[in-house]
Amino acid sequence: MSTSTRHIWTIAKRELVGFFASPVAYVFIVIYLLLTGFFTFMLGFFFERGEASLAAPFFFWHPWLYLFLVPAVGMRLWSEERRLGTIELLLTMPITPWQAIVGKFLASWLFLALALALTFPVVITVSYLGDPDMGAILTGYLGSFLVAGAYLAITSMTSALTRNQVISFILSVVVCFFLILCGWEPVTRPLASIEWIPNWVIRTVESFSVMTHYLSLQRGVIDSRDLIYFLSAMGFPLFCTGVILRGLRA
Repeated sequence: MSTSTRHIWTIAKRELVGFFASPVAYVFIVIYLLLTGFFTFMLGFFFERGEASLAAPFFFWHPWLYLFLVPAVGMRLWSEERRLGTIELLLTMPITPWQAIVGKFLASWLFLALALALTFPVVITVSYLGDPDMGAILTGYLGSFLVAGAYLAITSMTSALTRNQVISFILSVVVCFFLILCGWEPVTRPLASIEWIPNWVIRTVESFSVMTHYLSLQRGVIDSRDLIYFLSAMGFPLFCTGVILRGLRA
């Protein structure tokens, strides 16, 4: 293992231990599981649909759930360091700002992956009741994981901007909400009916939305364009986080 990788995993382990050192992590997981169950079985009408599929009742709600839950996880990434004054100590350690950014991001992303993995009883339920397309379920989980990563990267950037966690939370919710709306059909459909707006403009706006790429994965299709989008949606905010932290370090 290279020195850079070792530094990243050291920071990631430190952050993960910090998550589970307080009851907040357990409360978050319980709330997440309760909400996914409520949306799947109550609002998603899982049993009433009579079909062995998780696309509409389960995966459809994930971008909306993450809209508030992911910023709640990530808002403290850098805001807390700035508030306590420990960011100066962290940035003077023999690590690069990029290693610290990736380490903190991976720790939070792994925590979200754990919460997502704990929804496996839903998969067991749909498998017991019917014969679902497991390929579509796996790509749905992949899409959900990538959406969480994109939201988390944005929250990392907003967290580096301010030492106030509430401001970081609000900013990240607004940005992530925009990424949903710009490709959400109830929003794009009225725009498409306006004659003076070219179709290529609408398609370009839709391409910036997490919904456009997430729904493609949810249908069981793994397209390289969708993967590139999510990698870019994570890479660019993390790059901006690095720029912000270098400004603080100067």
